[in-house]
Amino acid sequence: MQRTSFPISVSPVFCALAFSFLFSCTQPVLETRTTASRAGLPDSLGYELRPAQDPNGIGKYFQGRQIAHVMGHDGAGWLERTDRDKEEGTDILLRELRLKSTDVVADLGAGTGYFTFRISPLVPRGKVLAVDIQPEMVAVLKETKARRKATNVQPILGTVQNPNLPANSVDLVLIVDAYHEFDHPREIMQAVQAALRPGGRIALVEYRAEDPNVAIKRIHKMSVAQARRELEAIGLEYVENIQSLPQQHLLIFRKK
Repeated sequence: MQRTSFPISVSPVFCALAFSFLFSCTQPVLETRTTASRAGLPDSLGYELRPAQDPNGIGKYFQGRQIAHVMGHDGAGWLERTDRDKEEGTDILLRELRLKSTDVVADLGAGTGYFTFRISPLVPRGKVLAVDIQPEMVAVLKETKARRKATNVQPILGTVQNPNLPANSVDLVLIVDAYHEFDHPREIMQAVQAALRPGGRIALVEYRAEDPNVAIKRIHKMSVAQARRELEAIGLEYVENIQSLPQQHLLIFRKK
């Protein structure tokens, strides 16, 4: 695993909290259609506000799925854990992305840059746009960029509704274990769609909800059916489900 060398100190107490945040057992969260959809009425946005089925959710639903609370910048140690490469098959994921040296890649929800700085040398004539909504994470990205002299990395501070990507400029948007925490998924993905070049791709990586052996809280997992429902509703085209990762879906969508 090629990790950022930014020194992150994480207390045992925080490690326990992060483990509980993602792994503790909880009531299953069913993916159901919104009230409007069930009634056969038009639902232009796909959002619904109702009591949280799971305390780890925000009480807001998109296309029937409860949105999860965001793991904040204090979770940096979790992102940089030493066994992540083995658990998630990082090398497999990067190979399956089939990047070209000239590609412009947006790492959406980049965090500490775990993937950003592994992608950077794979696109030497391209660029990596590392987007995060937390200023603390963007500061880490900038420091790591300077230390690594990764001149083709551009940290970007996004918002909950806009990743601030330039229009018609991106070949691939990579979203790893972050989409399920977007509290405005429709707006974000519409902005992503506008940022993609014609035929541009989205690689959506989420823990498999269909697999009970994936020991992650249900609210932090997604099914293929739910992911397709949400992204196709925005107008993106489903391409394939690459099933080579140990615990996660790798779903490819593209701009029509």
